[in-house]
This record gives sequence, C-alpha cells and structure tokens, in this order.
Amino acid sequence: MFRPKLPDTPHVPSITTHIPQDHAPTPSAGRSVAPFVGVGAGAVAAVVVVGVVLTALLAAVAVSAVSVAIAAVVLRSLVTGANRR
Repeated sequence: MFRPKLPDTPHVPSITTHIPQDHAPTPSAGRSVAPFVGVGAGAVAAVVVVGVVLTALLAAVAVSAVSVAIAAVVLRSLVTGANRR
C-alpha cells in the first residue's frame, strides 16, 4: 500500500549472448571498501562536531537565562525592600 509504483522499464536486448569459457568474468571479491569507510567516518565526525557545538550553544543559552532570572529576582527584592522602608 505504501510502496511507490515504479514505471515498467523496457527490456533492452543484450548485444553479447555468448561468453567464451576462457574469458569468463571472475567475482570481484578483492574490491576495497576503504574509500566508502573514509567517507562514512568523515560524515560521522562532522555530525559529532556539529552536535557538540549545538550542545555547547544550548548550554550557554541556558546558563545565561538562569543568570538573568536570578538577577531579576534579586533586583525585584531590592526594589520591593526599598519601597517598604
């Protein structure tokens, strides 16, 4: 139900129908995956760095908000105390 319906691709006939036995393709088991691992590690490192920076910014905003709230409470108590005297 939620799978997209892909258009049918026309069948393209292959040019070569016979492969000689002496030129049979060999499986590429020796293919290196190092470039793909390097890209993945770089992407993970970038996500971690961005996460650390955003977390530090959020902590700075939270500390600033708490300090402003404390200053407001202190100023309010000073102003109300001056009115009572």
